[in-house]
Amino acid sequence: MEQARAVLASRFGYDAFRPGQEAGVSALLAGRDVLAVMPTGAGKSVCYQVPAVVMEGMALVVSPLVSLMADQVRAVQETGIRGAYLNSTLTPGQQAEVLRRAAGGAYDLMYVAPERLADPRFAEFARTTQLALVAVDEAHCVSQWGQDFRPSYLSIGQFIASLPVRPPVAALTATATDLVRRDIVRLLGLQDAACTVTGFDRPNLRFAVERREPKQKLARLDEFIDERRAESGIVYCAKRATVEEVCDHLRERGIAATRYHAGLLADERERNQRAFVNDEAPVMVATNAFGMGIDKSNVRYVVHHNMPGSIEAYYQEAGRAGRDGEPSTCMLLWSDGDVSTCRFFIEQESGNEELTPEEADAVRASRRRLLEAMVGYCHTTGCLRRYILKYFGEDEMAPAEARGRVQEACVALDEPSGGVGTPADGCNNCSNCEGTFDAVDVTDTARAVMRCVQELRGRFGKGLVVDVLRGSKSAKVLDLHLDEAASYDTVDASAAQVKEVIELLAAGGYLVITEGTYPTVGLGPRAREAAGEGFSLTMKKVVRKADRVRSAGAGAGRAFGASGTAAASGEADPELFERLRTLRKRLADEAEVPPYIVFSDATLRDMCAKRPATDDEFLDVSGVGATKLARYGEAFLAELAAWGQEG
Repeated sequence: MEQARAVLASRFGYDAFRPGQEAGVSALLAGRDVLAVMPTGAGKSVCYQVPAVVMEGMALVVSPLVSLMADQVRAVQETGIRGAYLNSTLTPGQQAEVLRRAAGGAYDLMYVAPERLADPRFAEFARTTQLALVAVDEAHCVSQWGQDFRPSYLSIGQFIASLPVRPPVAALTATATDLVRRDIVRLLGLQDAACTVTGFDRPNLRFAVERREPKQKLARLDEFIDERRAESGIVYCAKRATVEEVCDHLRERGIAATRYHAGLLADERERNQRAFVNDEAPVMVATNAFGMGIDKSNVRYVVHHNMPGSIEAYYQEAGRAGRDGEPSTCMLLWSDGDVSTCRFFIEQESGNEELTPEEADAVRASRRRLLEAMVGYCHTTGCLRRYILKYFGEDEMAPAEARGRVQEACVALDEPSGGVGTPADGCNNCSNCEGTFDAVDVTDTARAVMRCVQELRGRFGKGLVVDVLRGSKSAKVLDLHLDEAASYDTVDASAAQVKEVIELLAAGGYLVITEGTYPTVGLGPRAREAAGEGFSLTMKKVVRKADRVRSAGAGAGRAFGASGTAAASGEADPELFERLRTLRKRLADEAEVPPYIVFSDATLRDMCAKRPATDDEFLDVSGVGATKLARYGEAFLAELAAWGQEG
């Protein structure tokens, strides 16, 4: 491990591994397979990049992110690691040259898409090349129980098994429930896998949920972004048309926004992505096509303009914020229409030709379960952070020293998750804990709903259940003689409130909203519990309060990217930070790389705080290694010296 620590210091500029990294690196160097579950921004890539330098041979990295491979390679090259990628963006001649150089030992690691593994020519290359390890990034894509299932991932296990000498395999993901983790181990054929799980908690992220009618969302988005005009953020939308609408709206208000969705030509998507990564358009409006692997470290907020279809998708996308560890905000704006849209997408999903009809039905059923958990997140009156952690089976009270531990042979994955031992007072860093709503007891309404659904025997949809409970005299109610039902006209509440109670009950498993063109409401597996004495249900009633007071220096007048703990505490002078940021942008443009690849915001803040004057002092800055000292040290030291003389 001494050699690995030396590589970490010289190439990456860090004195010690983060939680989980050392366990993963150590296991790979010992020849063991690894399953690493680490949150976005925790440094999963270090788990295979450091061994790639230390071990004999070349590391093969399987990644679904074709559009980002060039940036990934530039990032490792900036640290002095010899990297390459092989994908469809290269000409046949360029691909042949990459393979020729790889066979000659020119690279420490190579990025490929999973589809590449099925190419007979590449398979032959892999069989005749010494592979130090195979790393599978975004490994949750192998499981049909996750949100991002990709059939191409199913071939990875076969590819690994076909190699004449099986190298250690590292499977890495940020979002994986116990079920998905078991799938990863089985489908990739991991052997004696060391499972390093650092947890899912991102303490620097503030989570907020607001229920807004569609017409209100743009106004709330305007308010939110106006407070953060100088910051970089992502706005996710469910539909391409919504992306266009929101992007045009922001541009009309003078905000430098760009867009990304599958309906755009590839060259425009690449151009817009580049503008965002290079800080030329600080706001990206996108569908979920803009997701995994976006490695822009200074994203200060992520807004979901519509509710995603699962907690996994939400956490993956929200996790684009605050990758540098600086305080960032994740805002979810949702409406009943979002739930209906998600259900429509599930039922209209054409499926994949590689799946049998039975498998496709199982995937849709899984999607429905994922959606109910997402609906539960929107409705919960408890701590939002606790809800997410509980969903992933995490005990947030586990001591820090226990995180990142190696679980021998993944034994823990076969055990039930158990309860979540979270503190009763919540995280105090989410909109629920901050008291942006009142909790209203709707237990009586919930029980009335349950009685009505039981009486109607699951034959009707949500709208008709609401009509019966509220005593509607609509033609349909009267024609079906539903006005004679015992539950008719037994609820004195608005239609919107009753519909929300139905969604709450479905999210909790008390009711089931069935699939199909005309979904019906039936009793769920927990229906009996609703009749028990201990049953209760609360619902949010929004309190119109001003958005929480942000830290000193926050807001429209702040320099771009100047959010963070150091700046807020006065350790980093905002003017100096801006000068270093300007220098970073110039050097990045000259090198034709995104600014964050030169140095992260967190590194610039540490530079402001420490004010290094020599090479040795510059190396003490977090995120500065020998390669970056040689490449950028002179320019930054000169800027710091000039600042000192002027002051």
